[in-house]
Amino acid sequence: MAKSNFTAPRVAEFRCEPGKQQTIHWDAKTLGFGLRVTQSGNRSYILESRLHGRTIRCTIGDPSSWMLEDARTEAARLKVLIDQGIDPREVKAEQRVKHEALRSEKTRKEATVGDAWSAYLIYQTERQERAQDKAWGHRHMQDHIRLAAPGGEPKKRGKGVTMAGPLAELMTLKVSELNGERIAGWLASHSSERATMAALAYRLLRAFIRWCEDTPAWQQLFPADAYKSRAVKEAVPRTKAKAGDCLEREQLAAWFESVRRIGNPVISAYLQALLLTGARREEMAALRWQDVDFTWRKMSLADKVEDDGRTIPLTPYLSSILNALPRRNDWVFSSPTSVAGKIAEPRIAHRQALAEAGLPHVSLHGLRRSFGTLAEWVECPVGVVAQIQGHKPSAIAEKHYRRRPIDLLRKWHDQIESWMLEQAGIEYNAAQSAERLHLVSSE
Repeated sequence: MAKSNFTAPRVAEFRCEPGKQQTIHWDAKTLGFGLRVTQSGNRSYILESRLHGRTIRCTIGDPSSWMLEDARTEAARLKVLIDQGIDPREVKAEQRVKHEALRSEKTRKEATVGDAWSAYLIYQTERQERAQDKAWGHRHMQDHIRLAAPGGEPKKRGKGVTMAGPLAELMTLKVSELNGERIAGWLASHSSERATMAALAYRLLRAFIRWCEDTPAWQQLFPADAYKSRAVKEAVPRTKAKAGDCLEREQLAAWFESVRRIGNPVISAYLQALLLTGARREEMAALRWQDVDFTWRKMSLADKVEDDGRTIPLTPYLSSILNALPRRNDWVFSSPTSVAGKIAEPRIAHRQALAEAGLPHVSLHGLRRSFGTLAEWVECPVGVVAQIQGHKPSAIAEKHYRRRPIDLLRKWHDQIESWMLEQAGIEYNAAQSAERLHLVSSE
């Protein structure tokens, strides 16, 4: 190899030899020190030596960034490491990894609650798209977006702008700042005016922090007392069920008459199904035709408690109104205008029906509450009602020793439906309906 004494002017004149991808010019003064010039014009100082019987080459840097004497000094330093059996390339790689880890940790600690909240929603959205068990429903996702929204957007209905959600003020805080004292103060400021919303926001925040604690990217950032401190627990507002958010026996006739007159048969059937089964609104909205067994009078609902869902009886009257619905797609409660293809907003029609019937406001969840309350009129065992509604067992006996078969549930469920129809003044022949459905399913 031809060598020459490197000088700054000489280094500037070195070129890649014609016909080669690269040329290395070697320094006569420092052993193994050279300048690599590629065909494309890239230039860098290098050191070539032997380590453990193998030739290794280390890049020092571009001559435009390194003075010649500084590059020689760096080459000498690298040579000392090699003579000690240390590979400079591995040292450099380890330093880079350590630097990246430190920078990543610094970025993590500087992250805001809003950054973590966005990651949380993205994760849950992906679970929704995969249709994974326990994935959030549309309404639950909208609650997270709405309660953390900064507000100030034009209202979709009416004039003015939207208010900031109760969680919005926490989104700008660093994750490390969200301690128990901060959360307790936040709850106190919102509980007096919007107690129910503050309680919901706290439950969403608590679930979010728990997710962060189980997710490697966000672990060990939140203070240990973020939601567990006594101050926080005492600040959580105690909410009660809305007064009147449950149908009474005397109101059944007016409710059924008004709901059955709703022009949209899908919404009408959906609202009746909520009352007659006590199901959660999203469970019933997600019912598919494949989940309904008209022959053996049962249907399967997704359940937020049971991973495999739950199977409940298909009572005669409910069976008849479901069987009369149009089969537009996979959803029982389909909608030709909804993006998802299924019922999306039945509350407007329900409010109108309540107003026409002269009844006080009853939410969709109130219909679920009504089922459990009205079932007591037929002296139905509490455990039967809980199993039909999908409530988590609250006693040892119920949890470990009571799992009633579908035919036993059906015995009581049919009685509950029959009693409700009787109170509503609806004449319905269950035997004839069952026979008619059997003929349809046989065809």
